[in-house]
Amino acid sequence: MESTMRIFDRTHWPWFIFVVFASMAACLLYLGNFHPQQLSFPMGLPRLTGETPGYVKVGATPLGLIFGSIAFAIFIFAGLLGLRKRVVRWRIGTVQRWLRAHIWLTLLTIPLVLLHSNFRLGGPMTTFLMLLYSIVMVSGIYGLVLQHQLPKLMKEKLPTEPVYEQIPHLRAQLHFAARKMRNTIEVSLAALGNTDPIGEPALTGGSEPPLHSEANPGAALLPTAAAGDKSSEALLLEFLDRQALPYLQKGRRGRTRLADRRYSEDIFRFLKLRVAEQYREDVDEIEGWCEERRLLDYQTRLQHWLHGWLFVHVPFSYGLILVTAWHAFVTLFRY
Repeated sequence: MESTMRIFDRTHWPWFIFVVFASMAACLLYLGNFHPQQLSFPMGLPRLTGETPGYVKVGATPLGLIFGSIAFAIFIFAGLLGLRKRVVRWRIGTVQRWLRAHIWLTLLTIPLVLLHSNFRLGGPMTTFLMLLYSIVMVSGIYGLVLQHQLPKLMKEKLPTEPVYEQIPHLRAQLHFAARKMRNTIEVSLAALGNTDPIGEPALTGGSEPPLHSEANPGAALLPTAAAGDKSSEALLLEFLDRQALPYLQKGRRGRTRLADRRYSEDIFRFLKLRVAEQYREDVDEIEGWCEERRLLDYQTRLQHWLHGWLFVHVPFSYGLILVTAWHAFVTLFRY
């Protein structure tokens, strides 16, 4: 299923109606054959219970085999969806139609499987089969819910949504921009005679005490700059080296406290108070880079949630097909 698939639109109504009526027909056939006393009126339904009188295993009767065979055929069809997506030249329906059929026909297997099993787990083989089936269905429904909710959340929370494959490149650009600013500041400090261009910046402390209190979190993490350009540049250089650059580094995610929006807002507010006015635009630019990095990380997490369920759903689906085929073979030819 793709993130663009929506189940609540007019194109799905025919499938919804079909599944409802097919489920009702299957239930009526089941009741009419195995529990006719539950029906308050005669239906004249065909007798598909086989020749075994009294209690029988529903799955081994003609009707049970019909239910099981239809469900197995749907499993195989659902497994072909991945192949249909890859072979774009196939003219057997569009991918969107296959997706709709995939969703609704697999939902139809729920009553078919329950009726085929007579609402029992049976032995170890059928219990294992039902466990596989449950994992496949729960993961599929979970994925369908995610693909309805997460795109809406991304649209609300993300002002712009870059192409997912471009996110590593955008992270690298942010780190490069911050590194370029850092090098520019270092050269400026070296020209002023305040630090060695290839060494660590020498921070000259002033007489102003740190503004740290319960109402000012993060202030103790910033040294106080004395008035003057050299002090402001030294403070920016240290902040870039110790916090901004490690956070913006490509591949790192959430390893500094700048990943926390509230902490980031506090630390940048105090940084603006401690630099000269002409450097506050630089602070705003660094803050913008960190905010963009947080949004890129947020989009990455949502994308992982949006597609991560497939790593459970797909392999278990193919496992379900194989185990169902073995179950059918054993049932038909060994018993």
